[in-house]
Amino acid sequence: MRANQHEIEHLLSSGDGIIARRAHPHLADALHHLVQQGRLRRILPGIYADPAVAELPRARMRAAATWDPDVVLTGATAARLTFWPEAAVDRIELALRRRRSGAPGFHLEERQIPPELTMTTSGLRCTVPALTALDLCPLLGGDALDAALRSRMTTLEDLHDTLARTPNRSGNAQRRLLLADSRDEPWSYAERQAHRLFRAEGITGWVANYPLPLLGVVYYLDLAFPEIKLALEIDGWAYHSSAMAFERDRWRPNDIVLAGWRVLRFTPKMLDEQPQVVVAMVRRPQQFFG
Repeated sequence: MRANQHEIEHLLSSGDGIIARRAHPHLADALHHLVQQGRLRRILPGIYADPAVAELPRARMRAAATWDPDVVLTGATAARLTFWPEAAVDRIELALRRRRSGAPGFHLEERQIPPELTMTTSGLRCTVPALTALDLCPLLGGDALDAALRSRMTTLEDLHDTLARTPNRSGNAQRRLLLADSRDEPWSYAERQAHRLFRAEGITGWVANYPLPLLGVVYYLDLAFPEIKLALEIDGWAYHSSAMAFERDRWRPNDIVLAGWRVLRFTPKMLDEQPQVVVAMVRRPQQFFG
C-alpha cells in the first residue's frame, strides 16, 4: 500500500494534482483508502484531486477534461480561461455530447458545439471568446461583450458571425440588441452608457478607444474627438485598484495634455445621474478650456 501511495503522490505531482482511476486501475483500492482518510478528494466520478487544489477553478477544469476528453468548457469558465481572467467562477460549466451524471460544483449541459467555435488553450478545450461572450449575455448583459472586445481576443465582426452560426437559440433576440448597441465597441458598462447618451443626443465626431501614440506608448482614449483634440476619460469604481494604477493614472493625462489635447473626466455616476451636464460639457469644450 505504501508503494501505491508513493506512486499516487508522483502522479498527482505530475498531473496538476489530478488523477483518473481508469488510467491506473491497479491503484483503485489505494485511491479509495486515501479518500477515506481525507487525503484525496473525489471531485468527479473516477477523478480524484489533492485536497490542496480540489477547489481551485483551474484544477477543476483539468479534472473535467480528464473525466471526459470531449468536454468543452463554456460560460464564465471559458471566459476565465481565455479573455476574462477576473471572471467569477462559482461552478465549472461544461458542454457534453451526451448526458452524464456530474458532481457538485459542476454544471453539465448536453450541447453540440461546432468544432470551429472551440479552441484549446493550456490543454483545455473551451468555446472561442466570441461564443463565450454571447453565451454570457443572458446573465451579464453587455458586460461580457465589453470584456471580450477589451481583451482584443475577438472583434465585433466575429461576434456577429458567431451569432449567425448559432441560430434559433433562446436569448438571441437580446444578443442581437446588445450587438447593435456595441457597434462603437465599448470596453466597459460606463463607456456603453456614454455611447448611448451621445447617440441619443446627436453628438457626432467621436471615436471610441482611440489609439494615441505618445513617447513610445500607445494610450487608448475612452472617447476622442480627434478634430478638436478633445479626450473623454471615463473612470470606473475600480479605476485606482492598486498603487501602480494610481501612479500610471497621473502620468497618462499629463502626457495627453502636453501633446496638445484637452481632457474631460467623467464617472459612471455622472453619466447615470447628470447626463445633461455631461452633454453640455462635451458640447462646449472651448468654454471650459478657453
